[in-house]
Amino acid sequence: MYELARSRGRHSIYNRLFLLFLSCMMTLIVIVSVLYYRKTSDIIHTKISDMAEKNISQTVGLFDLLLEGYDSVTKSLNSNYELLRLLEEREKVTDPVLSVINERSITNILGAVYYSRDDIVGIHIITSSGKLYNYEKRYAGVFDLNYKQTDWYAQLQASTGEMVWLGLYNGSVINSLQEERVFVFGRALYDLTTYKKIGIMFIETNPKPILAALSNVTISPNSQVYIVDRQDRIIASTGSEEAAMPSFSGLPRPAQKEVVVDDGTDQLIVSAKAALADWTVFGLTPKADIGSELKDTRQYLLVVIAVLIGLSIAIASLVSRTIASPLKLLIREMKQVELGNFKGGVNVKSFDEINSLVASFNRMVHRMDELIEGITLASISEKNAELQALQSQVNPHFLYNTLDMIYWMLDERENDRLGRVILALSHMFRYSSDWQEASRTTLRQELDQMRHYMTIIESRLEGRVSTEIQIEDRWLDAVMPKMTLQPIIENAVKSGLEPLGRPGRLRVYTEVDAGELRIVIEDDGVGMDEQTLAFLQQSLLGGRVARAAGEGQADTRAPALAMTNGGREAAAGIADTGATGLATAGGGMQPGAAQRRKGIGLPNVHRRIAIMYGDQYGLRIDSKRGEGTTVIVVMPLP
Repeated sequence: MYELARSRGRHSIYNRLFLLFLSCMMTLIVIVSVLYYRKTSDIIHTKISDMAEKNISQTVGLFDLLLEGYDSVTKSLNSNYELLRLLEEREKVTDPVLSVINERSITNILGAVYYSRDDIVGIHIITSSGKLYNYEKRYAGVFDLNYKQTDWYAQLQASTGEMVWLGLYNGSVINSLQEERVFVFGRALYDLTTYKKIGIMFIETNPKPILAALSNVTISPNSQVYIVDRQDRIIASTGSEEAAMPSFSGLPRPAQKEVVVDDGTDQLIVSAKAALADWTVFGLTPKADIGSELKDTRQYLLVVIAVLIGLSIAIASLVSRTIASPLKLLIREMKQVELGNFKGGVNVKSFDEINSLVASFNRMVHRMDELIEGITLASISEKNAELQALQSQVNPHFLYNTLDMIYWMLDERENDRLGRVILALSHMFRYSSDWQEASRTTLRQELDQMRHYMTIIESRLEGRVSTEIQIEDRWLDAVMPKMTLQPIIENAVKSGLEPLGRPGRLRVYTEVDAGELRIVIEDDGVGMDEQTLAFLQQSLLGGRVARAAGEGQADTRAPALAMTNGGREAAAGIADTGATGLATAGGGMQPGAAQRRKGIGLPNVHRRIAIMYGDQYGLRIDSKRGEGTTVIVVMPLP
């Protein structure tokens, strides 16, 4: 019992609505949050990439300005005629006093250049004969005797006058006592007259401007910036010497004045090339550092999602309860109705749809109460009517017996023709008054009824009508509404064949087309004009005339759609006045005619077939004036 209660609770409308609303809102929150986070991530990555690209472009621009200044310093020394003259004279002079004077003059020129910039640490000149001139901040005159075996000296000696950027060193390349980091560059000195190489010159500067420019490229604490030459030798970097140096052989390098951004690996890599030196500046930033920028965004988003989830639960609960509570009251009252209590009612104030549903339920219960009372009274009336119907059965049986007695009296007197008429009339009356089979019959029985009717007609018209019946035996058991063929045959005889001044022919046959069984009744009578035919077809389609006529009536033109139910025929039938007068099978007065007895018209036959089989079935009529009329009964194949 407990499990059953739990199962009902899980499947209650409140729980279903609550879960539905909550799942929809949660799905919406998740989708919006994911899209927002992705969009935010893309924006942050794009902004960081743009910032890194701008920073490295600015850094390379600073490098170009800085290197351009250094280049102008070396050019000023290389183009100083006084300096070059003193260097050459000191190589040739033998007088010690003059040699000292020349050396001091050279030192003064170097000092003037030294004090022209704040970042110069030392200026050094080594002549081809091995003489060394320098101007340094401190420890002047101390130099490494093995400088000729160094790599920087070899690079300067191999140069042909162009600028040689030697890079960043942890100490002076010539003064072993100078241990501060320096940036070194230089070029070969040439005699401007003879273009003869007279030595080399190199300058050591403070690396702080370069390192400060490199720091512009860093966008996170773990970013590393490197200046690399064509041989992948590191000129300068922001990392410590103990840090592992990356391999630059596979990193993207820009061609000229462009910036390359690559985020296809676990690092954001930006690179640019300096204009004055064949250097490439690389900025490497781990993706994890970029992701840390999203940490605050994620935390804020999680807080918002938590708040939205709480609001979603509250809203889902409120909406579910608002919808479920009136429905629970309605279900409770429906159970009372199920137990037979029709005196209650439900009073709620909710959504318009639920209010409408409750109002409809209250009206339905009230109506059911009225109907039950009506059914009770109708049941009493039905019992009384049944007793009266049993008593009224005496009269038809008396008529059957009377007609049979007349038939045997005529048979004894050998009046065969009149006997056949009386016998046919007896069968027709018995068939038309027997409705115990709920108005259903077979084609076989309808044909028997038609033959009885034609027996009477052929006797009355004395050979003016001939009948041809061609019905396949396989369709004789087809089910159809009772009194289908007889009204059609009667209308064909009365309005189509009787007005002829010659013998007429009536043909009945079956055909199959498009999955339909068609019973065709055609005559070669007077037919009808197009206007009358259109009016009749409209009445079969449920037009205004057919609706006004009511059940058991039919207002048509030309062929009178009336059946006299055996017995005597309508007084004079229908007066043919071109379009013919209106004929009604359901009673009432007609223009120029006596009151008709109630009968069955073609619209009535059409409606009964449509009710039994569907609107696509029924009667189809075609007629031409002076050629005849064809009526087709369309039914589904058995």
